[in-house]
Amino acid sequence: MTDHQHDPGCQEYHSLARRDFLTLAGGVGISALLPAWLPKVVLAQSANSSRDVIVSIFLSGGTDGMSLVVPFGDPDYYTGRPTLAIPRPDAAGTGARAVALDNFFGFSPGMAPLMPAYQAGDLLVVHATGSVDTSRSHFDAQRYIEVGKPQDPRVTGGWLGRHLATVTPLRSEAPLRALGLTSGLPQTLVGGPKTLPIPNPANFTIGGSGSTSAARTQWLAQNYAPAIDPVADNALDSTNTIALLQRINFSGYAPTNGAAYPTSGFGQALRSAAALIKADVGVEAVHAFNGGWDTHATQGPLADLDGGFMHNKMLDLSRALAAFHADVIQGTTSYGVTVVIISEFGRNARENGTRGTDHGRGNVAFAMGRKIAGGRVLTNGWPGLARENLEAGQDLRVTLDHRDMLAEIVQNRLGNPNLSVVFPDFTPRFRGVTKV
Repeated sequence: MTDHQHDPGCQEYHSLARRDFLTLAGGVGISALLPAWLPKVVLAQSANSSRDVIVSIFLSGGTDGMSLVVPFGDPDYYTGRPTLAIPRPDAAGTGARAVALDNFFGFSPGMAPLMPAYQAGDLLVVHATGSVDTSRSHFDAQRYIEVGKPQDPRVTGGWLGRHLATVTPLRSEAPLRALGLTSGLPQTLVGGPKTLPIPNPANFTIGGSGSTSAARTQWLAQNYAPAIDPVADNALDSTNTIALLQRINFSGYAPTNGAAYPTSGFGQALRSAAALIKADVGVEAVHAFNGGWDTHATQGPLADLDGGFMHNKMLDLSRALAAFHADVIQGTTSYGVTVVIISEFGRNARENGTRGTDHGRGNVAFAMGRKIAGGRVLTNGWPGLARENLEAGQDLRVTLDHRDMLAEIVQNRLGNPNLSVVFPDFTPRFRGVTKV
Protein backbone atom coordinates (compact mmCIF):
# COMPACT_ATOMS: atom_id res chain seq x y z
CA MET A 1 0.00 0.00 0.00
CA THR A 2 1.43 3.39 -0.97
CA ASP A 3 1.42 6.62 1.00
CA HIS A 4 -1.05 8.03 -1.51
CA GLN A 5 -3.49 5.18 -1.04
CA HIS A 6 -3.29 5.25 2.74
CA ASP A 7 -3.35 8.79 4.04
CA PRO A 8 -4.00 8.89 7.79
CA GLY A 9 -2.54 12.38 8.38
CA CYS A 10 -4.43 15.29 9.91
CA GLN A 11 -5.41 18.50 8.10
CA GLU A 12 -2.65 20.58 9.69
CA TYR A 13 0.03 18.17 8.49
CA HIS A 14 -1.26 18.31 4.93
CA SER A 15 -1.38 22.11 4.97
CA LEU A 16 2.32 22.56 5.64
CA ALA A 17 3.72 24.25 2.55
CA ARG A 18 7.10 23.61 1.03
CA ARG A 19 8.86 26.49 -0.63
CA ASP A 20 10.23 26.14 -4.12
CA PHE A 21 13.32 28.13 -4.94
CA LEU A 22 14.76 26.20 -7.85
CA THR A 23 13.06 23.74 -10.13
CA LEU A 24 14.06 20.40 -11.52
CA ALA A 25 14.87 20.11 -15.15
CA GLY A 26 16.81 17.87 -17.44
CA GLY A 27 20.58 17.85 -17.33
CA VAL A 28 22.48 20.32 -19.47
CA GLY A 29 26.09 20.37 -20.54
CA ILE A 30 27.91 23.51 -19.39
CA SER A 31 31.43 22.19 -19.22
CA ALA A 32 32.60 25.33 -21.04
CA LEU A 33 31.67 27.30 -17.93
CA LEU A 34 33.81 25.29 -15.53
CA PRO A 35 36.16 27.55 -13.58
CA ALA A 36 39.78 26.43 -13.49
CA TRP A 37 39.75 26.12 -9.71
CA LEU A 38 36.98 23.51 -9.55
CA PRO A 39 38.39 20.39 -7.84
CA LYS A 40 38.77 17.24 -9.86
CA VAL A 41 36.00 14.91 -8.76
CA VAL A 42 37.47 11.55 -7.75
CA LEU A 43 35.83 9.39 -5.12
CA ALA A 44 37.90 9.63 -1.96
CA GLN A 45 39.00 6.31 -0.47
CA SER A 46 38.36 7.44 3.09
CA ALA A 47 37.76 10.51 5.19
CA ASN A 48 40.69 12.89 5.54
CA SER A 49 39.34 15.33 8.09
CA SER A 50 38.90 15.17 11.84
CA ARG A 51 35.53 16.84 11.30
CA ASP A 52 32.51 14.85 10.19
CA VAL A 53 30.05 15.65 7.47
CA ILE A 54 26.56 15.68 8.99
CA VAL A 55 23.53 14.07 7.37
CA SER A 56 20.40 15.38 9.09
CA ILE A 57 17.11 13.55 8.56
CA PHE A 58 13.75 14.87 9.72
CA LEU A 59 10.88 12.41 10.02
CA SER A 60 7.97 14.78 9.44
CA GLY A 61 4.48 14.02 10.67
CA GLY A 62 5.44 13.05 14.21
CA THR A 63 6.60 9.47 14.08
CA ASP A 64 5.45 6.93 16.65
CA GLY A 65 8.75 6.24 18.39
CA MET A 66 7.24 3.48 20.50
CA SER A 67 6.53 1.52 17.32
CA LEU A 68 10.03 2.10 15.96
CA VAL A 69 11.77 1.21 19.22
CA VAL A 70 9.45 -0.81 21.42
CA PRO A 71 9.61 -0.46 25.23
CA PHE A 72 8.60 -4.09 25.70
CA GLY A 73 9.91 -4.07 29.27
CA ASP A 74 7.14 -1.68 30.33
CA PRO A 75 3.89 -3.64 30.88
CA ASP A 76 1.82 -0.47 30.50
CA TYR A 77 2.90 -0.30 26.86
CA TYR A 78 0.75 -3.36 26.23
CA THR A 79 -2.10 -2.10 28.43
CA GLY A 80 -2.36 1.13 26.45
CA ARG A 81 -2.07 -0.46 23.02
CA PRO A 82 -4.14 -3.64 22.90
CA THR A 83 -4.03 -3.89 19.07
CA LEU A 84 -0.99 -1.78 18.02
CA ALA A 85 1.65 -3.04 20.47
CA ILE A 86 4.56 -4.99 19.00
CA PRO A 87 4.83 -8.39 20.77
CA ARG A 88 7.78 -9.00 23.08
CA PRO A 89 10.87 -10.72 21.65
CA ASP A 90 10.02 -13.81 23.71
CA ALA A 91 6.32 -13.84 22.88
CA ALA A 92 4.77 -17.23 22.26
CA GLY A 93 3.76 -18.29 18.78
CA THR A 94 5.18 -17.73 15.34
CA GLY A 95 3.98 -14.18 14.70
CA ALA A 96 6.08 -11.09 14.26
CA ARG A 97 7.75 -9.74 17.39
CA ALA A 98 10.28 -7.17 18.52
CA VAL A 99 14.00 -7.74 18.05
CA ALA A 100 15.68 -7.17 21.41
CA LEU A 101 18.23 -4.38 21.71
CA ASP A 102 18.64 -4.99 25.43
CA ASN A 103 16.39 -6.38 28.16
CA PHE A 104 13.88 -3.50 27.87
CA PHE A 105 13.83 -2.11 24.31
CA GLY A 106 13.59 -3.71 20.89
CA PHE A 107 13.32 -2.82 17.23
CA SER A 108 9.99 -3.49 15.62
CA PRO A 109 10.32 -5.91 12.65
CA GLY A 110 10.27 -2.92 10.31
CA MET A 111 13.42 -1.51 11.90
CA ALA A 112 15.30 -4.83 12.05
CA PRO A 113 17.51 -4.02 9.00
CA LEU A 114 19.36 -1.61 11.31
CA MET A 115 20.55 -4.40 13.61
CA PRO A 116 23.99 -4.69 11.91
CA ALA A 117 24.64 -0.97 12.50
CA TYR A 118 23.47 -1.30 16.09
CA GLN A 119 25.54 -4.43 16.75
CA ALA A 120 28.59 -2.75 15.22
CA GLY A 121 28.28 -0.04 17.84
CA ASP A 122 27.65 2.65 15.21
CA LEU A 123 23.98 3.32 15.94
CA LEU A 124 22.76 5.04 19.09
CA VAL A 125 19.07 5.01 20.02
CA VAL A 126 17.90 7.86 22.24
CA HIS A 127 14.48 7.39 23.82
CA ALA A 128 12.00 9.57 25.72
CA THR A 129 13.60 12.55 24.01
CA GLY A 130 12.25 15.56 22.16
CA SER A 131 11.62 19.27 22.45
CA VAL A 132 10.73 20.98 25.72
CA ASP A 133 8.04 22.86 23.78
CA THR A 134 4.72 21.28 24.69
CA SER A 135 2.98 22.12 21.44
CA ARG A 136 1.42 19.22 19.63
CA SER A 137 1.13 21.33 16.49
CA HIS A 138 3.12 20.00 13.53
CA PHE A 139 3.98 23.49 12.38
CA ASP A 140 5.14 24.87 15.74
CA ALA A 141 6.93 21.74 16.91
CA GLN A 142 8.85 21.26 13.67
CA ARG A 143 9.75 24.92 13.41
CA TYR A 144 11.10 25.12 16.96
CA ILE A 145 13.21 22.01 16.46
CA GLU A 146 14.56 23.31 13.16
CA VAL A 147 15.52 26.74 14.52
CA GLY A 148 17.06 25.16 17.62
CA LYS A 149 15.15 27.20 20.19
CA PRO A 150 11.60 26.47 21.37
CA GLN A 151 8.89 29.03 21.92
CA ASP A 152 10.78 31.97 20.42
CA PRO A 153 9.28 33.19 17.14
CA ARG A 154 12.05 35.78 16.80
CA VAL A 155 14.59 33.12 15.83
CA THR A 156 14.47 32.67 12.07
CA GLY A 157 17.69 30.88 11.12
CA GLY A 158 18.21 27.15 11.51
CA TRP A 159 20.56 25.45 13.97
CA LEU A 160 22.51 23.80 11.18
CA GLY A 161 22.67 27.06 9.25
CA ARG A 162 24.17 28.82 12.30
CA HIS A 163 26.67 26.00 12.69
CA LEU A 164 27.85 26.50 9.12
CA ALA A 165 28.04 30.26 9.62
CA THR A 166 30.28 29.92 12.67
CA VAL A 167 32.77 27.29 11.58
CA THR A 168 35.60 27.45 9.07
CA PRO A 169 34.70 25.74 5.79
CA LEU A 170 36.21 22.33 5.24
CA ARG A 171 37.31 23.65 1.83
CA SER A 172 37.69 27.38 1.42
CA GLU A 173 37.05 27.23 -2.33
CA ALA A 174 33.97 24.99 -2.19
CA PRO A 175 30.96 26.56 -3.98
CA LEU A 176 28.54 24.37 -2.04
CA ARG A 177 28.83 23.71 1.70
CA ALA A 178 25.38 22.35 2.42
CA LEU A 179 22.25 21.28 0.62
CA GLY A 180 18.73 20.23 1.36
CA LEU A 181 17.54 17.32 -0.75
CA THR A 182 14.29 19.21 -1.07
CA SER A 183 12.57 21.62 -3.43
CA GLY A 184 12.69 24.43 -0.84
CA LEU A 185 15.42 25.32 1.62
CA PRO A 186 14.72 23.54 4.95
CA GLN A 187 14.43 25.84 7.96
CA THR A 188 17.23 23.84 9.59
CA LEU A 189 19.68 25.15 6.97
CA VAL A 190 18.50 28.77 6.80
CA GLY A 191 21.41 31.12 7.40
CA GLY A 192 24.05 28.70 6.20
CA PRO A 193 26.54 30.14 3.70
CA LYS A 194 26.75 28.48 0.31
CA THR A 195 23.66 26.44 1.03
CA LEU A 196 21.04 25.48 -1.53
CA PRO A 197 17.92 23.35 -1.89
CA ILE A 198 18.74 20.68 -4.47
CA PRO A 199 16.02 18.03 -4.71
CA ASN A 200 18.03 15.84 -7.05
CA PRO A 201 21.77 16.57 -7.43
CA ALA A 202 21.88 14.38 -10.54
CA ASN A 203 19.94 16.89 -12.65
CA PHE A 204 20.30 20.19 -10.83
CA THR A 205 20.07 23.21 -13.09
CA ILE A 206 18.16 26.44 -13.46
CA GLY A 207 14.48 26.28 -14.35
CA GLY A 208 13.00 26.78 -17.78
CA SER A 209 13.62 25.15 -21.13
CA GLY A 210 16.45 22.65 -21.20
CA SER A 211 17.44 23.80 -24.68
CA THR A 212 18.44 27.24 -23.41
CA SER A 213 19.69 26.33 -19.92
CA ALA A 214 23.38 26.49 -20.86
CA ALA A 215 23.03 29.90 -22.48
CA ARG A 216 21.03 31.30 -19.58
CA THR A 217 23.47 29.89 -17.04
CA GLN A 218 26.36 31.47 -18.91
CA TRP A 219 24.52 34.80 -19.05
CA LEU A 220 23.85 34.59 -15.31
CA ALA A 221 27.49 33.95 -14.50
CA GLN A 222 28.83 36.69 -16.80
CA ASN A 223 26.35 39.40 -15.90
CA TYR A 224 26.25 38.92 -12.16
CA ALA A 225 29.99 38.47 -11.63
CA PRO A 226 30.63 42.28 -11.60
CA ALA A 227 27.71 42.91 -9.21
CA ILE A 228 28.20 43.79 -5.59
CA ASP A 229 28.15 41.10 -2.93
CA PRO A 230 26.22 39.13 -1.87
CA VAL A 231 24.49 39.19 -5.27
CA ALA A 232 27.64 38.25 -7.16
CA ASP A 233 28.63 35.54 -4.71
CA ASN A 234 25.19 33.97 -4.71
CA ALA A 235 24.94 33.95 -8.49
CA LEU A 236 28.41 32.50 -8.95
CA ASP A 237 27.95 29.93 -6.19
CA SER A 238 24.77 28.72 -7.88
CA THR A 239 26.27 28.45 -11.36
CA ASN A 240 29.46 26.90 -10.01
CA THR A 241 27.41 24.39 -8.03
CA ILE A 242 25.55 23.40 -11.20
CA ALA A 243 28.88 22.89 -12.93
CA LEU A 244 30.34 21.00 -9.99
CA LEU A 245 27.43 18.57 -9.61
CA GLN A 246 27.49 17.79 -13.32
CA ARG A 247 30.99 16.42 -12.86
CA ILE A 248 29.80 13.81 -10.35
CA ASN A 249 28.51 10.59 -11.84
CA PHE A 250 25.39 10.21 -9.71
CA SER A 251 23.59 7.90 -12.13
CA GLY A 252 26.58 5.57 -12.38
CA TYR A 253 27.44 5.63 -8.70
CA ALA A 254 28.26 2.13 -7.39
CA PRO A 255 27.71 1.60 -3.64
CA THR A 256 30.27 -0.48 -1.78
CA ASN A 257 30.17 -3.31 0.78
CA GLY A 258 27.11 -4.83 -0.87
CA ALA A 259 24.92 -1.86 0.02
CA ALA A 260 21.57 -1.82 -1.80
CA TYR A 261 19.56 1.39 -1.51
CA PRO A 262 15.76 1.14 -1.85
CA THR A 263 14.35 2.54 -5.07
CA SER A 264 12.11 4.88 -3.06
CA GLY A 265 12.66 8.63 -3.08
CA PHE A 266 14.27 8.49 0.35
CA GLY A 267 16.50 5.58 -0.58
CA GLN A 268 17.71 7.38 -3.68
CA ALA A 269 18.24 10.60 -1.71
CA LEU A 270 20.64 8.78 0.63
CA ARG A 271 22.34 7.20 -2.38
CA SER A 272 22.90 10.67 -3.83
CA ALA A 273 24.20 11.87 -0.47
CA ALA A 274 26.68 9.00 -0.42
CA ALA A 275 27.93 9.84 -3.91
CA LEU A 276 28.28 13.49 -2.99
CA ILE A 277 30.18 12.77 0.24
CA LYS A 278 32.56 10.38 -1.48
CA ALA A 279 33.20 12.95 -4.19
CA ASP A 280 34.84 15.01 -1.44
CA VAL A 281 34.01 18.40 -2.92
CA GLY A 282 33.65 20.26 0.35
CA VAL A 283 30.01 19.55 1.24
CA GLU A 284 29.64 19.60 5.02
CA ALA A 285 25.92 19.09 5.61
CA VAL A 286 23.06 17.29 3.88
CA HIS A 287 19.49 17.58 5.08
CA ALA A 288 16.61 15.35 3.99
CA PHE A 289 12.98 14.86 4.90
CA ASN A 290 11.17 11.58 5.25
CA GLY A 291 7.48 12.37 5.62
CA GLY A 292 4.12 10.71 6.09
CA TRP A 293 4.41 9.64 9.74
CA ASP A 294 1.15 11.27 10.88
CA THR A 295 -0.69 8.03 11.65
CA HIS A 296 -4.05 8.88 13.22
CA ALA A 297 -5.84 5.82 11.81
CA THR A 298 -5.04 2.24 10.78
CA GLN A 299 -1.41 2.81 11.67
CA GLY A 300 -0.33 -0.72 10.76
CA PRO A 301 3.00 -1.08 12.63
CA LEU A 302 3.09 -4.79 11.69
CA ALA A 303 2.94 -6.24 8.19
CA ASP A 304 -0.28 -8.16 8.83
CA LEU A 305 -2.17 -5.33 10.57
CA ASP A 306 -4.31 -2.95 8.48
CA GLY A 307 -2.09 -3.35 5.43
CA GLY A 308 1.10 -2.61 7.35
CA PHE A 309 1.31 1.08 6.40
CA MET A 310 3.78 2.09 9.11
CA HIS A 311 5.61 -1.23 8.89
CA ASN A 312 6.38 -0.49 5.24
CA LYS A 313 7.48 3.04 6.05
CA MET A 314 9.81 1.71 8.75
CA LEU A 315 11.22 -0.85 6.31
CA ASP A 316 11.99 1.84 3.74
CA LEU A 317 13.60 4.06 6.37
CA SER A 318 15.68 1.30 7.97
CA ARG A 319 16.78 -0.26 4.68
CA ALA A 320 17.94 3.11 3.35
CA LEU A 321 19.84 3.88 6.56
CA ALA A 322 21.31 0.36 6.65
CA ALA A 323 22.53 0.77 3.07
CA PHE A 324 24.09 4.13 3.90
CA HIS A 325 25.79 2.58 6.93
CA ALA A 326 27.24 -0.26 4.87
CA ASP A 327 28.24 2.01 2.01
CA VAL A 328 29.68 5.02 3.83
CA ILE A 329 30.28 4.27 7.51
CA GLN A 330 31.16 0.60 7.75
CA GLY A 331 34.48 -1.02 6.92
CA THR A 332 38.09 0.04 6.52
CA THR A 333 37.23 2.75 3.97
CA SER A 334 34.69 4.50 6.15
CA TYR A 335 34.05 8.18 5.82
CA GLY A 336 33.77 10.75 8.57
CA VAL A 337 30.00 11.10 8.65
CA THR A 338 27.47 11.49 11.45
CA VAL A 339 23.79 10.89 10.74
CA VAL A 340 21.09 12.29 13.02
CA ILE A 341 17.39 11.38 12.77
CA ILE A 342 14.66 13.26 14.66
CA SER A 343 10.94 14.03 14.41
CA GLU A 344 8.78 16.89 15.67
CA PHE A 345 7.03 14.88 18.40
CA GLY A 346 5.96 11.36 19.33
CA ARG A 347 2.48 9.90 19.53
CA ASN A 348 0.09 9.24 22.41
CA ALA A 349 1.09 6.36 24.65
CA ARG A 350 -2.35 4.88 24.15
CA GLU A 351 -3.92 4.01 20.83
CA ASN A 352 -7.12 5.74 19.72
CA GLY A 353 -10.38 4.22 18.53
CA THR A 354 -9.29 3.89 14.89
CA ARG A 355 -6.18 1.79 15.52
CA GLY A 356 -3.97 4.85 15.22
CA THR A 357 -2.20 7.21 17.58
CA ASP A 358 -2.63 10.97 17.99
CA HIS A 359 -0.08 13.73 18.52
CA GLY A 360 2.06 13.20 21.60
CA ARG A 361 5.30 14.34 23.17
CA GLY A 362 8.29 12.09 23.98
CA ASN A 363 9.86 10.24 21.07
CA VAL A 364 12.87 8.37 19.83
CA ALA A 365 15.90 9.81 17.99
CA PHE A 366 18.97 8.23 16.44
CA ALA A 367 22.62 9.06 15.82
CA MET A 368 24.85 6.97 13.59
CA GLY A 369 28.56 7.11 12.81
CA ARG A 370 31.93 5.56 13.59
CA LYS A 371 32.51 8.10 16.35
CA ILE A 372 29.06 7.70 17.88
CA ALA A 373 28.93 5.72 21.13
CA GLY A 374 26.28 3.39 19.78
CA GLY A 375 25.10 -0.15 20.31
CA ARG A 376 22.83 0.93 23.17
CA VAL A 377 19.62 2.74 24.05
CA LEU A 378 20.26 6.02 25.86
CA THR A 379 17.64 7.43 28.21
CA ASN A 380 17.66 9.91 31.02
CA GLY A 381 15.67 7.42 33.06
CA TRP A 382 12.64 5.77 31.46
CA PRO A 383 9.64 7.81 32.71
CA GLY A 384 7.18 4.91 32.47
CA LEU A 385 3.86 4.52 30.72
CA ALA A 386 1.54 4.08 33.71
CA ARG A 387 -1.22 6.69 33.51
CA GLU A 388 0.14 8.64 36.49
CA ASN A 389 3.55 8.92 34.83
CA LEU A 390 2.33 10.24 31.50
CA GLU A 391 2.48 13.90 30.54
CA ALA A 392 -1.06 15.30 30.69
CA GLY A 393 -2.18 11.74 31.36
CA GLN A 394 -1.56 10.69 27.76
CA ASP A 395 2.02 11.08 26.55
CA LEU A 396 5.49 9.71 27.13
CA ARG A 397 7.39 12.41 28.99
CA VAL A 398 10.38 14.15 27.42
CA THR A 399 13.22 13.50 29.87
CA LEU A 400 16.11 14.31 27.53
CA ASP A 401 16.23 17.50 25.46
CA HIS A 402 17.09 16.51 21.89
CA ARG A 403 19.49 19.46 21.76
CA ASP A 404 21.77 17.66 24.22
CA MET A 405 22.41 15.08 21.51
CA LEU A 406 22.76 17.62 18.71
CA ALA A 407 25.00 20.00 20.68
CA GLU A 408 27.43 17.24 21.63
CA ILE A 409 27.66 16.21 17.98
CA VAL A 410 28.14 19.81 16.82
CA GLN A 411 31.05 20.32 19.21
CA ASN A 412 32.71 16.91 19.19
CA ARG A 413 32.08 15.67 15.65
CA LEU A 414 31.60 18.88 13.65
CA GLY A 415 34.36 20.78 15.45
CA ASN A 416 32.30 23.80 16.40
CA PRO A 417 32.47 25.06 20.01
CA ASN A 418 30.04 27.95 19.37
CA LEU A 419 27.12 26.16 20.96
CA SER A 420 25.59 29.30 22.44
CA VAL A 421 25.18 30.61 18.91
CA VAL A 422 23.98 27.38 17.35
CA PHE A 423 21.47 26.78 20.18
CA PRO A 424 20.63 30.20 21.66
CA ASP A 425 19.92 30.45 25.41
CA PHE A 426 20.49 26.75 25.92
CA THR A 427 23.13 25.07 28.08
CA PRO A 428 23.48 21.51 26.85
CA ARG A 429 24.42 18.56 28.98
CA PHE A 430 26.65 16.10 27.18
CA ARG A 431 25.28 12.56 27.54
CA GLY A 432 28.10 10.45 26.13
CA VAL A 433 26.62 10.45 22.63
CA THR A 434 30.05 10.64 21.01
CA LYS A 435 33.19 8.63 21.56
CA VAL A 436 36.15 10.36 23.15
